[in-house]
Amino acid sequence: MFPYKRILVLLSFFIVHQYSFSQSSPGNPIFPGWYADPEVALLKGKAWIFPTYSARYEQQVFFDAFSSKNLVKWKKHARIIDTAAVKWAKKAMWAPAIIEKEGKFYLFFSANDVHEGETGGIGVAVADKPQGPYKDLLGKPLIGTIHNGAQPIDQFVFQDDAGQYLMIYGGWGHCNMVRLKPDFTGLIPFDDGKVYKEITPKGYVEGPVMFRRQDKYYFMWSEGGWGGPNYRVAYAVSDSITGPFERIGTVLQQDSTVATGAGHHSVLQLPKKDEWYIVYHRRPLGKKGANERVVCIDRMFFDENGMIKPVRITFEGVHPKKVLR
Repeated sequence: MFPYKRILVLLSFFIVHQYSFSQSSPGNPIFPGWYADPEVALLKGKAWIFPTYSARYEQQVFFDAFSSKNLVKWKKHARIIDTAAVKWAKKAMWAPAIIEKEGKFYLFFSANDVHEGETGGIGVAVADKPQGPYKDLLGKPLIGTIHNGAQPIDQFVFQDDAGQYLMIYGGWGHCNMVRLKPDFTGLIPFDDGKVYKEITPKGYVEGPVMFRRQDKYYFMWSEGGWGGPNYRVAYAVSDSITGPFERIGTVLQQDSTVATGAGHHSVLQLPKKDEWYIVYHRRPLGKKGANERVVCIDRMFFDENGMIKPVRITFEGVHPKKVLR
C-alpha cells in the first residue's frame, strides 16, 4: 500500500472513532441536530427525551425521540409520529409531553399554532412502545379553543397524589390547569365545577412544568421571547397543587460565555434519590436564527430552604449516571 493511501486509511479510522467517542461522552449539546422544548421521562428502564424538531413551522411536522441508559449516550428513534398520522395537524407540531399508563404510552403535543376560529391546539397520540409508532387517539384536538386567554400549547401532564391526571398548558401569557379523563379522551370538571382553572403566575409566558418535592409543589415556566437571547426559566413554590404561585426568581438563563436563549425545559429526578437534572434548549454562541436550538442537560440543586439554586449552564453537561438501579 502506498504511504498516502495508508495515511488516508488511518485518517478515516481516526475520524470514525473520534465521532463515535464524541457521541458517547459527556458534553452539551447531548445529541446533534436542531431540537427544542425537550420533555424528559423515565420509561422502560431508560431516560427518554421527546423534543420539538426545530425548524420553520411548515417543516416542523414530525417528532424524533432519544433514549439513554446513562444520560450521556443517546440513541435516536426517528419520526415516531408525523402529520400523516394526525390528519388535522398541518404544520408546527411541537412541545411533546409523555405519560405511561397500563402498558400504553400517550404522547401529547401542540399543533397548527392555533388562533380563535382555527383548527388546532393540543392533541394526543398513543403507542405500545415509547419509540412508537404513535397513532392519533381522538382524530381531533383534545383542547382546540381559547380559554382564559391561553393559547392551547405547551402542555405538561402529570399525576397527583390521588391518581388523577392533570395537565397544565398555555401560551400568550396565560396558564390553565385541567383534569383529564382516565382514558385521556376529554376533560372533567374540578370540584368547584370549573373545567379550565387559571393558575398564571407573574411573568409567565409559556412552557409550564410542575413537580413535587418534600410536600411542596414547584411550578416552573419560560419567560421572554423564544426566538431571542433573553429566553429564561422562572419558578414558584406552593403548598397546594393549584397554587397560588408567587414568582420567586430566575432559575435558568443565558451565559454570554456559553450560550443564549436557555429555556423551555423539563426536569428529571433519579428514582429514590434527591438528585435532579434540568433538560432544556439553548442557542449556541454565534447563532442568531430563531430555530437554531440544541438540547442540553445540567444538574439542578436546591438550597437548605428548598429553593432552587440558579442553574449553571455548561459545555460539560453531566457525567454518566445509571438512571435505574
